[in-house]
Amino acid sequence: MKTTDSKKETTTSKKEVSAPKGATKAKSDAASGLTELFEDGLKDIYWAEKALTKAIPAMTKNATSADLIEALNSHLTETEEHVTRLEKVFEIIGKKASAKKCDAMAGLIEEGKGIIEETEVGGVRDAGIIAAAQKIEHYEIATYGILRQFAETLGLADAVKILAQTLEEEKGADKKLTIIAVDAVNLEAAETD
Repeated sequence: MKTTDSKKETTTSKKEVSAPKGATKAKSDAASGLTELFEDGLKDIYWAEKALTKAIPAMTKNATSADLIEALNSHLTETEEHVTRLEKVFEIIGKKASAKKCDAMAGLIEEGKGIIEETEVGGVRDAGIIAAAQKIEHYEIATYGILRQFAETLGLADAVKILAQTLEEEKGADKKLTIIAVDAVNLEAAETD
């Protein structure tokens, strides 16, 4: 593409990039632009949020702290809304909402199940559930932060607003879990030592 300035003429084109020696070969359907990378990230977190709507109730069933149960139930409601918001973001970019398995979230959910199985019911298990839930929250915070920034770079103002709202809710859920852990659950778990 040629652009003309009154003082000088410059030529810009898609920059050819050669792969560094030893670089991993991209798959045939690999993202070649930020829009595709953004869409791929949306598919990933869409799968993750849908998976969490099943995982959170399992955590709740195993929790004994009333505050933890309330926090998990509250976040389940938010998570269901996150799924709906992601569907709106897909609409904004003109794509049908679709999920792609998120290996990171699948691993975090499995780790949470393992923590539940490896802890006794009560304060220790509650502390483990909080630890597992906070790892999940931190992953979501990172993901929504990245996607919000991609949307901003791509000029998708409506998507930025939606993703920023969800990002703040994820941060809020993490803070709530920290307070529950520090003010009660961790102390109860420590009493069993």
